[in-house]
Amino acid sequence: MNRSEQLFERAKNVIPGGVNSPVRAFQAVGGRPRFIAKAEKEMITDVDGNTYIDYIGSWGPMILGHNHPAIREAAMEAAGRGLSFGASCPAEVEMAELICQMVPSIELVRMVNSGTEAVMSALRVARGYTGKNKIIKFEGCYHGHCDSMLVKAGSGVMTSGVPDSAGVPEGCAKDTLTAVYNDADSVRSLFSQFPGEIAAVIVEPVAANMGVVVPKEGFLSELRRICDEEKALLIFDEVITGFRLGFDGAQGYYGVTPDLTTFGKIIGAGMPVGAYGGRREIMEMVSPVGSVYQAGTLSGNPVAMAAGLAQLHILKENPKIYEEMNAMGDYFRAELSQLVKTAGAPCRVTGVGSLSCLFFTGEEVVDYRSAKTSDVSAFADYFRYMLAHGIYVAPSQFEAIFLSSVHTKEDVDRTLTVIEDYWKEKAHR
Repeated sequence: MNRSEQLFERAKNVIPGGVNSPVRAFQAVGGRPRFIAKAEKEMITDVDGNTYIDYIGSWGPMILGHNHPAIREAAMEAAGRGLSFGASCPAEVEMAELICQMVPSIELVRMVNSGTEAVMSALRVARGYTGKNKIIKFEGCYHGHCDSMLVKAGSGVMTSGVPDSAGVPEGCAKDTLTAVYNDADSVRSLFSQFPGEIAAVIVEPVAANMGVVVPKEGFLSELRRICDEEKALLIFDEVITGFRLGFDGAQGYYGVTPDLTTFGKIIGAGMPVGAYGGRREIMEMVSPVGSVYQAGTLSGNPVAMAAGLAQLHILKENPKIYEEMNAMGDYFRAELSQLVKTAGAPCRVTGVGSLSCLFFTGEEVVDYRSAKTSDVSAFADYFRYMLAHGIYVAPSQFEAIFLSSVHTKEDVDRTLTVIEDYWKEKAHR
């Protein structure tokens, strides 16, 4: 039994399922999870000394790769002054100013501790501002594990095959309505069924928690138009896309302006942090200015702020990072699509910028239903082969492949070769 297996056995005695986040358990792909000892640039190393090209990047925030020296030094310097104050610190002001500068739709921003908390808070603000209770979300979009959002959710909920969660009272979810991603008519239908009752529409502008499903042309702008007509707020969940597709996020990439935006650990360079922000008149609903209460002892944590500022400043000052990283994503998808065609594999390649997905289905993937046609057993077989050959992708069909700025063409080409070899070997089994 290797060290990862030993640690997993110990963990199962003291942690539910042996993991602190469900997808890590490898239940969808079989085998035992790897316990990671260290990470550097695009590589991670487990406790048994196995090294992998990493395409998870802590689920997205490691745009500059793991353990970037400027980020590490900024965090260590901040830690030397104290880990947590429970009071205001200069770095949170600088972070708020930087976010407002980089994202034009945001005039005021509030720091929190996770993407889940950011979403939960933004929904409360939307209800407080509009005086309405119902929220529209989309099937397969994941917005964290707050009660009202665990309805037909994506990510780990989708992986486990459980579309909802036990322990969520019916009353918590009764005001959550679900629409079909990429289908604006399904949104209009809900507004017709519940006139004057819908506070907001929340959407992942790129649905990156049911694999990667890109918005059809005009879909996001139509959501903007509907919300304006119905006097509802449009919330972009940019926990994954924020500062990844560009320094002004998916909203800049697609040219659609939301009323509120949520961010996650990407603003902390991977540390536990989040934020939500939007127009001044909406955000002034938040206590202590307004009547919507939200608080957090660790909000604006000085170490997380320092790490995040270091990353965001590098991205802001070096726009070519996005150009080169997105070009690498285009190259990867083009080459992978050709491999799929050559192998005659029933697969679809999707993605945008540095976000990609290989769906094990022959059907075009445009929403939750089509994503669910994927052969998860085939994906599990592929995952195990990739892991055995030094490539670490997410242990779930319904997650993204994340490229970073430090993934080289050699890394990508090696990955493509392993995928090609997988299909060749499978053809001879």
